[in-house]
Amino acid sequence: MTRGLPSKSISAAFGPIPLSPDRAMALSERLAALTTVVAGSEYLRRKEDRKPGGLNDWRVGRDAFATFSPLRRRFLDVVGDERVTNALFGAQVAVGAALLVLPGRGRWRGVGGLFLGLGNIAHYARRRLGTDGSDQVAILVQTAVGAARLSRTPQVRDALLWYVALQSTLSYTVAGWVKLLGEDWRRGTALPGIMRTRTYGHQGMWRWSSRHPRSARWLAHGVLTLECMFPLVYLPGGVLVRPMLASAAAFHAANGYFMGLGRFVTAFVSMHPAVAYTTTPRSRPEAAGRDDTLVKAAGVTLLGAAALGLLRAADRRQWVRDSWPGSRSVATRHGNRISYYRLEGSAQGVRPVVVMCCGLAGAPEMFGWLLQTMRDDGGVDVITYSRAGTGPSTYAGDEPFTLQESVDDLIDLIAEVAPEGTPLVLAGYSLGGEIARRTALELGERVGALVYLDSSHPEELQRSVKQDKSAATMDSSFGIIAVSLRSGMGMLMPHPDWVRDLPAAVRSRAFAQYADSRLWWAGRREWRAAEEEFRRFEGPLPDIPCHALVVSAEKTLAHDPAHADMHEDLARAHRGGDRVVRSVTVPRAGHESLLTSPRFGHRTAVHVLRFLRDVGLVPASGDAAGEPGRGRVNPEGE
Repeated sequence: MTRGLPSKSISAAFGPIPLSPDRAMALSERLAALTTVVAGSEYLRRKEDRKPGGLNDWRVGRDAFATFSPLRRRFLDVVGDERVTNALFGAQVAVGAALLVLPGRGRWRGVGGLFLGLGNIAHYARRRLGTDGSDQVAILVQTAVGAARLSRTPQVRDALLWYVALQSTLSYTVAGWVKLLGEDWRRGTALPGIMRTRTYGHQGMWRWSSRHPRSARWLAHGVLTLECMFPLVYLPGGVLVRPMLASAAAFHAANGYFMGLGRFVTAFVSMHPAVAYTTTPRSRPEAAGRDDTLVKAAGVTLLGAAALGLLRAADRRQWVRDSWPGSRSVATRHGNRISYYRLEGSAQGVRPVVVMCCGLAGAPEMFGWLLQTMRDDGGVDVITYSRAGTGPSTYAGDEPFTLQESVDDLIDLIAEVAPEGTPLVLAGYSLGGEIARRTALELGERVGALVYLDSSHPEELQRSVKQDKSAATMDSSFGIIAVSLRSGMGMLMPHPDWVRDLPAAVRSRAFAQYADSRLWWAGRREWRAAEEEFRRFEGPLPDIPCHALVVSAEKTLAHDPAHADMHEDLARAHRGGDRVVRSVTVPRAGHESLLTSPRFGHRTAVHVLRFLRDVGLVPASGDAAGEPGRGRVNPEGE
């Protein structure tokens, strides 16, 4: 009898949680219903959020859906009406309460679950601020379990429960591996940082984690282990189901208490019954007739998709590393090989060489509209190039990387494409503007003009609160994207708007580079160096003896007024003597659309060409061949 106690204790701590499908659905729908009841009650109580100027003022929020079709906008306006919204939430609270307290297994429960899920989808846009992962999980559980309740086919019911269980497993696993890419989580120092934030922080927990760093580190590593290893719930016999689900539930309860994420507890735990049912061995009577076709099909599909993704990534990598027809390359002092392309102007005689430096994790194809306008003008030669480790360019990586290496590569490239006596112009976009500025400092009077295109500033992390806050996530974001692309997930990446806006001839290649992990690894390398150097920069900016044009995007200045002062600081570094210094703002342009939009890209090129004429680097009218109108530019860019 005494020997049986350890065995009972072990079986209570380890092993499956045998649930029948009906019991799993009953638990899931009640927990998800509680999530919606709490969310609906909170929304109805906080009327001030829906008043003019509130967080959920529909007259303001509806602007975010201006690009939707007229039918969809009319539907959202109906749901967004205060009376309709209140009625829908009131009905959801009533139905959710009924699902919570009324017994039974009737089909009405399936109808009620679907009503809650579809209702949450309908007014999701209406309460854009205040929705979070818990509401998304509730929608998933309510629609899946509601449909399972209504199905008369056991195979369909089991497939829907498997769907919920796999979504639960995926949510933990992805969250864990994403955290693993963050240095703070790997070091175990993430907890104090989270607990000191205004939104999710908790003063008492922050003090404890600060005073007990070793325990906080073990706790952070425990969370990582739980999330990354969550698929182990499907070990044969369900041996780890109890400790895994108990740990996950405790994790959500702690988040609810310390971080104020109360709805996360019931929402994410509502997926656990499906996990318990699908991990119950089929030898148990509760799961004797379970159909596992879905998970087998999902496994085969996943393996096929992974193989296809890796094959597509390898094909894209080879295409990206293949140079444009007519491209050349130059070996630099650091062992890198830089690929470049020269667009030759049609004017006779010595033409200025304009070298375009792209931004952080950027491709030279982003200059497509500028190149098109400059090609039509014919008065300059334009050089675009891929920085080390991106596109066809290679990175040797023998020494710790600094931005000076990118500067040295650019200087070596200039020596190749613009020999002494050739008028030289450097044009840098975003971080490329800072690289161009440092290059101009070293080349001195060799540079005739410097063009800043919505450029970075070496003091931006010290002078801009928004830049400083966004910097904290840059490194991990680059790492997450790079790892995802390397694992073959590039085929899931949608085409961003800026790629669709580029000239048709360069869109495919621009996206291929965007979806290639090398671009993001190189971006992460450059960002780490830039952040370190920017944080220790001490002004003022040194004098640069050349003409300067500072082009700013209006939305950049509106989003963060600190950029206006920093762009003026860039212009100030060139003032003196007979230098021409000009600052222009492109109305309605954003940081990317300044280059990638056909309208704004052309207008930006117009500003550059006019500036080069005004400083005497390009003939004032026509070209050297005397063809009338070839060099004429409309100052309005229309």
